[in-house]
Amino acid sequence: QVQLLESGGGLVQAGGSLRLSCAASGRAESTYFMGWFRQAPGKTREFVATIRLSDRSTSYADSVLGRFSVSRDAAKNSIYLQMNSLKPDDTAVYYCAAGQDWGALVRQISGYWGQGTQVTVTV
Repeated sequence: QVQLLESGGGLVQAGGSLRLSCAASGRAESTYFMGWFRQAPGKTREFVATIRLSDRSTSYADSVLGRFSVSRDAAKNSIYLQMNSLKPDDTAVYYCAAGQDWGALVRQISGYWGQGTQVTVTV
């Protein structure tokens, strides 16, 4: 089992920045990918970004490309999501996820999930 704990959410004005953190514990060595997803009110949860733990290669949803950046600190078993130029449409609960297969993780078929952290962007 892998446990994921997110932190860093909050309230920010449009155009501002936030940095989310996700700390992994348990059998974290069994995962190859970690990433971020989000769920806005009344919408389904969607992919935001992933990072491959072996070489730190990343992928992003088109809606956040150029504004968000995912990174990893291997020593702390943690990943981060730096969010810049935030928009009201970015308001959502952000979830950290981890898994062995990128496709299954992105399609949310399998993987481990955190409890989420709220991000609210005001105009």
